[in-house]
Amino acid sequence: MREFIVEADGGSRGNPGPAGYGAVVIDAASGETLVETAEYIGVATNNVAEYRGLLSGLKAARDLDPTASVLVRMDSKLVVEQMSGRWKIKHPALRPLAMEAATVLPASQITYEWIPREQNKHADRLANEAMDAGRRGEQWSPTTSTADLDTRSERPEALDATPPPRDTTAGAAKTEADLRAARNVAAAAAEPDLGAPATFVLLRHGETPLTPEKRFSGSGGSDPALSDVGRHQAERVAAALAARGTVQAIVSSPLARCRETAGIVAARLGLQVTVEDGLRETDFGAWEGLTFGEVRERHPEDLGAWLGSPGAQPTGDGESFEAVAQRVAVTRDKLVTAYAGRTVLLVSHVTPIKTLVRLVLGAPPESLFRMELSAASLSAVAYYADGNASLRLLNDTSHLR
Repeated sequence: MREFIVEADGGSRGNPGPAGYGAVVIDAASGETLVETAEYIGVATNNVAEYRGLLSGLKAARDLDPTASVLVRMDSKLVVEQMSGRWKIKHPALRPLAMEAATVLPASQITYEWIPREQNKHADRLANEAMDAGRRGEQWSPTTSTADLDTRSERPEALDATPPPRDTTAGAAKTEADLRAARNVAAAAAEPDLGAPATFVLLRHGETPLTPEKRFSGSGGSDPALSDVGRHQAERVAAALAARGTVQAIVSSPLARCRETAGIVAARLGLQVTVEDGLRETDFGAWEGLTFGEVRERHPEDLGAWLGSPGAQPTGDGESFEAVAQRVAVTRDKLVTAYAGRTVLLVSHVTPIKTLVRLVLGAPPESLFRMELSAASLSAVAYYADGNASLRLLNDTSHLR
């Protein structure tokens, strides 16, 4: 029977702030690193990042051998004590993470051990690499990681830790014990304490002359202003938002159609508009101003690639959906930190708004093609201080009817 050690760590620069985790699976007998994993997870707390690291490490161990015994070593006293069932779970964002962690492997195969931070350098280094990648608008890659090399000299040939022997009782009994362990984790939860989230009310700009013709209109084109219809739509949405009375600040894309829409709303609400470049629309390259049919006739291969891969660029060095997602994620994190606990109107475009929704839901890139987002429509997403996020509204146009 194989014996693994999982070392996991997570961190947040701001708590909550830009966060990431790292985890490593080690062969207990030889001290050999078997798997490294890390990820930048956007704005979250230290505790959420720690739990995400634990989950990733457990899943990596399970993928190597679902029958192995596992010793989890972490410098988070909170996670170790909560997963051992000795401490209550006070934050609702941690509860589902703890419950999921309790079901990755049978409870009889796992034990938890707290270790000082200096003994958790490998996972800590991975978490910091992930956060550094997120700051650059990227994701951590094992091909660029130096964590194993940097910490290998401090690790003995065989770690002085022996995971517990596997329970050899009947399968039904083990299943009951595992369910009981998961219930114990859930029972340790206390009442939710969410606090006020950062709420982004997402407003797509009003119509431009290009909108009814369904032409590509991004950040690299003619930068059209609103049409008469678009200005009327902006007035209608301004009235609706004034009636709600919840918007405390307005942030806009730098493009003219958004700044004009934001200005109309701001005048009604008595607020100032802050411009944020990260909210701009995709640069569609040579497709700017063309209809979908025209692009299909002139650039069929490029269009096919673009529809099939988030990393594909529109003809003429346009911006891929992957690049937009990285830009939007960095902008989101900055705004969540700046407007914690407040309700902010973000005036933007189809792709950035759909991307914010996709990231909240954890949906794949192809989901961008499966959302409808009308001109002057309202959507809303909320980000809690403990790292949780939720979609509250999508493509509401009731104020236009």
